[in-house]
Amino acid sequence: MAEVLIVIPARMAATRLPGKPLADIGGVPMIVHVLRRAQEAAVGPVLVATDSEAIAAAVAKAGGRAVLTRADHTCGSDRIYEALEQIEADDGAKIIINLQGDLPTLSPAAIAAALAPLGDPAVDIATIAAEIAVPEERSDPNVVKVVGTPVARGRLRALYFTRATAPAGEGPLYHHIGIYAFRRAALGKFVKLPPSPLERREKLEQLRALEAGMRIDVALVDAVPLGVDTPADLEKARAMLTERS
Repeated sequence: MAEVLIVIPARMAATRLPGKPLADIGGVPMIVHVLRRAQEAAVGPVLVATDSEAIAAAVAKAGGRAVLTRADHTCGSDRIYEALEQIEADDGAKIIINLQGDLPTLSPAAIAAALAPLGDPAVDIATIAAEIAVPEERSDPNVVKVVGTPVARGRLRALYFTRATAPAGEGPLYHHIGIYAFRRAALGKFVKLPPSPLERREKLEQLRALEAGMRIDVALVDAVPLGVDTPADLEKARAMLTERS
């Protein structure tokens, strides 16, 4: 049994860029680019959890593995949990990485970095962030900031996540990157919790965990990958990946 399992939730019904998991980037669907980055991280097997037969077929064609889930999930963590319940063979994985399917430029090293805080047994969920370098991002509500207190070199204990500019005063602000490494028991607890008041207000599901007293620690990485949410983002991703190839 693998110690770590990476699961990539993917759905077709994106509001700003419908069908984006299958968006073509250099002749390859975006979901396959993310699958390859996950495989290159070499931390464990990779699974795509999707509500779409077309996405599952694209993953299978690329040599990957996909599981079909219901279409009514409201967040990726719920979709991942359903996929886990379907695959008895991977039932022994102790850590589940929730990797967003719209990060085709993500560094494999960043995926591995998300595991580091789980070396502390007090941590339930681990994630990553990078210092904000572009001044405009400090006040951009589309850039989620993590407010945390340092607990080790290159690591924070998360106190809050927000779309606002926070914390106030002099010092760095950190751009949260939506990758989560869950202990298996923590994932089971999380998906059974009802949406929390701050989660609804900020529209950030990780606040549900904090409000329930779960501990999230953050590994700091060097750069923020491009998240593809709009046609303009897609063109940027195509340019970036063409330059790499």
